[in-house]
Amino acid sequence: MAPPQSFKTTLFLVGTALCLSPAQALTNYANIFFNPDVLAAGSFDQATLRAQKTVISWAQELAGQGPWNVTSKGIPPPSGNKHDYMSFSPYSWPDCSNAGNTTELTPEQIWTTCEYVTRDGQFNPDARAVNDIGNFDDMANAVFYNALAWVIDGSSTYSANTAKYIQAWFVDADTAMNPNLNFAQMKRGPDGQEGSHSGVLDLKCLSKIVNGILILRDRKAPEWTSDLDNTFTAWAKTYTQWLQTAPTAVEESQSTNNHGTFYYNQLAALQLLVGDKDSAVKTVQTYFSSLYLNQINANGDQPLESNRTRPYHYRAYNIAAMITLARIGEYAGYKAWDTKTSAGATIQTAVDFAMLQQPGDDTADELYPYVAAAGVQYGDPDGKYAKFLSSSLGNEILKDPFYMWDTLAIPGLATPTSHASTTHKGTGAGGAHQTGGAGYKPPANAAFSEFAFSNAWSVVIAAVACALYVV
Repeated sequence: MAPPQSFKTTLFLVGTALCLSPAQALTNYANIFFNPDVLAAGSFDQATLRAQKTVISWAQELAGQGPWNVTSKGIPPPSGNKHDYMSFSPYSWPDCSNAGNTTELTPEQIWTTCEYVTRDGQFNPDARAVNDIGNFDDMANAVFYNALAWVIDGSSTYSANTAKYIQAWFVDADTAMNPNLNFAQMKRGPDGQEGSHSGVLDLKCLSKIVNGILILRDRKAPEWTSDLDNTFTAWAKTYTQWLQTAPTAVEESQSTNNHGTFYYNQLAALQLLVGDKDSAVKTVQTYFSSLYLNQINANGDQPLESNRTRPYHYRAYNIAAMITLARIGEYAGYKAWDTKTSAGATIQTAVDFAMLQQPGDDTADELYPYVAAAGVQYGDPDGKYAKFLSSSLGNEILKDPFYMWDTLAIPGLATPTSHASTTHKGTGAGGAHQTGGAGYKPPANAAFSEFAFSNAWSVVIAAVACALYVV
C-alpha cells in the first residue's frame, strides 16, 4: 500500500534537503576494485544519483590539484635520482639524546644523526617532508574518480584527466617514476637510509588505478590511446618483475598481516592490467592458501590486526584488502569469497566481528564500505548489514561513492516493485546506460532486500528530488 500523502510530502522535503546538503568530503578509501563489466553493461540505479554526484564532485576537486609526479619533491633520494620514489617510515621518531649536539639540529641533521625508534600507530608528521606517498594516493583517487565520472557524465574532460595523470606519473620522460620502491618507507638515522619492505604498502592504491584504466580501456575512451596503454603496460610489467624479485618486495610478500594482503592486491591488479588473468588467479590463490589461513579466528577477530595500537582501523584495513583480492579473483575467474581460514572463518566472519567492535579513537566510517560489500556479496536475509549502515549513516549513505558500486547489481533499491528501464545521459563511449528492463537478470544473491524494501519509498522520493538538481 502506498504511504499517506503527508508521509510522501515529508519524504520529499527530506530528500530535497539531503540533495542541498553540503557535498560529501573526499574520503580516501583504503582500497577499491569492482568489476568494470558492470559499467560496460550500463547499470546505474536511480538510487545512486547522489553517489554519482559525489563521484563527479570528487573528480573535479582532485582535478584542481593534479597532475602529480615524483620529480617535484624538494629532497632527492639517496640515489640522487628524483625519478626514484621516496618516503619515510611513518611510525619512526627521532631520539637525539645521544646525538651529542650543543645547538639545535636542522631537519637534515636530525635525519642523519639521531637514532630513530618505532612507535606503532603513531604517525610522525615529519614523515611527510617528502610527500610522494600523499601525491600517489591523490593521483590514484583522481584516476579512479575521473574515469568513473567520464562514464557517468560523458564529458571527455574526465577521460582526458585520467590519461594526463597516468602520463605524468608513469610515462613522461621528465617526470616518470622509476618502477621500483627501493627508497620507500626509509627508516632514517646514522646507519644510512634504505627502503624497507613495509614501503611496498605505499602503492597499495594501484588497484584503484587499474580499475580506472580498465574502465577507459574497456569502453574505448579516445583519450586512452594505444601508445599510452602500451607504455603504461610496459611500466607495469617492469614493476611487477621488481615486486616478484626484489628482496624487500619478497620480504613484504611474506608479511603475515595487512601488509602481505595489500602486497597481493598490487600484484594481482597489475597482472590484470597487463592482460595476464591466469597469473592474477594464481596470485589470488596463493594468498588465500597461505597468509589468509591464519588471519581470521573462528569468532571473526583478526589477531594480527587487533593486537596493534589501533585495532578498529587495522581490522577494517585488512578487510579492505581481502575484499579487493576476492573481487580481483572473481573478475579473473576465481571465486574466493567462501574460502575458509584454518579456524573455519571467512571474510564475512571478519566483517561480522568488526561490526560489533567500538572504534575508540578511530573513525567508525572506515568499516562502512566493507559492510556494504559484505551485504552485496553474502546477502542480508536478517538485515544486519542494512541495519548497521542505516543506524550509522541513515540516508547519508546515498551520497557515498561506495554505495554506487555496491548497489549497481542489486534490484529493488530504486523502486519497490519493479525494475523499470532507465536511460542516463552519461555515455562514456558505450552508448546510453540501461538499468533493468528487458533481459535484466538480478543476481542470484541479491543483498540488502530489507533495506531496499523498507526504505524504498524514501529512496524513490529522495532520488526524484535529487534529479531536479543533478540533471
